[in-house]
Amino acid sequence: MTEALIAFALVAVGIVVLLYGGDLLVRGATSLARKVGIPSLIVGLTIVAFGTSAPEMVVSAAAALEGAPGLAIGNIVGSNIANILLVLGVPALLAPLATQVAGVRSNATIALLLTGVFIWMGLDGQLTLNEGVALAVGIGLYILYLAIVASRSTDDPVLAEMTDIDHMDGLPKTPLMVGVFLLAGLVLLPAGARMIVTGAVDIAAYFHVPEAVVGLTVLAIGTSLPELATAMVAALRKQAEMAIGNVIGSNIFNICAVGGITGISAALATGAPAPFDPTFVRFDFWVMAGAMMVVTLLVFARRPVGRMLGGVFALGYVGYLAALVLMNPPSVG
Repeated sequence: MTEALIAFALVAVGIVVLLYGGDLLVRGATSLARKVGIPSLIVGLTIVAFGTSAPEMVVSAAAALEGAPGLAIGNIVGSNIANILLVLGVPALLAPLATQVAGVRSNATIALLLTGVFIWMGLDGQLTLNEGVALAVGIGLYILYLAIVASRSTDDPVLAEMTDIDHMDGLPKTPLMVGVFLLAGLVLLPAGARMIVTGAVDIAAYFHVPEAVVGLTVLAIGTSLPELATAMVAALRKQAEMAIGNVIGSNIFNICAVGGITGISAALATGAPAPFDPTFVRFDFWVMAGAMMVVTLLVFARRPVGRMLGGVFALGYVGYLAALVLMNPPSVG
C-alpha cells in the first residue's frame, strides 16, 4: 500500500508542478511578447492558446517518449469526457450554463467532427506518424480559422478567452522576472510531466490495470481540475456563459494539439505508431462521442445546461468511472 500512496502522491505533486509551470511559462511569454510590441491577437492565438495546453502536451510527449502512449491517449479521451460531464455538469448545479453564446455553434461543430476523425484514426488500434502530423496541421488550421473570425469581429467565446490578455493578472514586470518566469516554466513543465508519468505507470503496475485506464481517470481528472475550478467560480459569479465555449475549445486542442504531439513523439521515440488500448474502441470512444453529440445538440437547440441536466451529466460521469472499474477490476499482489 505504501508504494501505491507514493505513486498517487507523485502524480498529485506532478500535476501541481505541471500546471504551475505552464502558468509561469504563459505569463512570462505573454509579458515578453507585449514588451516587444506583438499584438494581443497574435499573442492570444499562439502563446496563450498553446501555453494553456502545454501541460497536457508535455505529459503526452513524455508518456510517448517513455513508452507509455496509453497514458497519453487515455488522457486525451478521458479529459474530453471529463470536460463535458464533470466540468459542465457540476457548475450547472450552481447556475444554468448558457449555450446560445455567439460562435459556440461553429466551434461545437468543429469539435464534433474532430471527435469523429480521432475515433476513425483509432479504429485500427494505432495512431501513426502521418495521423499525428495531420492532427498537428489541424490545430494550425483551427488557429487560422480563429484569426479569420477575429478579423470579422465576431464574438467567439473561445477567441475571447484566448485574447483577453489585457486583463491577465500576475504578469512579470521587469526583464529579469520575465526571464525567471520563462526559465521556471521550462524547468517545471518537464519535471512535472516526468513525475506524473512515473507515478501513473507505477499505479497501473501496482493495481494491475492498463496504463490507459490511469490516463482515463487519474490524469484526466487531474488535468481537468483547473477548468472545473474556473467554471465553478464563473457559475458562482453568475458569469457562466463562457463555460461551454472554454470546454469545447479545450476538447479541440486536446484532440489536435495533444493528439498530434502524441503521434509524432511515439513515432520518433520508437519508430512505431502509438497503440490504442482495445478498451477505447469498445467503450471510451463512444462515451466521448456521445457526450460531445449531446452538447452539440444542446447548442443547436439553444437549450441551457440547467440543474437537472447538470445532475444527469455529473451522475453520468460517476457511472462512467464505475463502468471503468467494473471492466478493469484493480487487484493487488
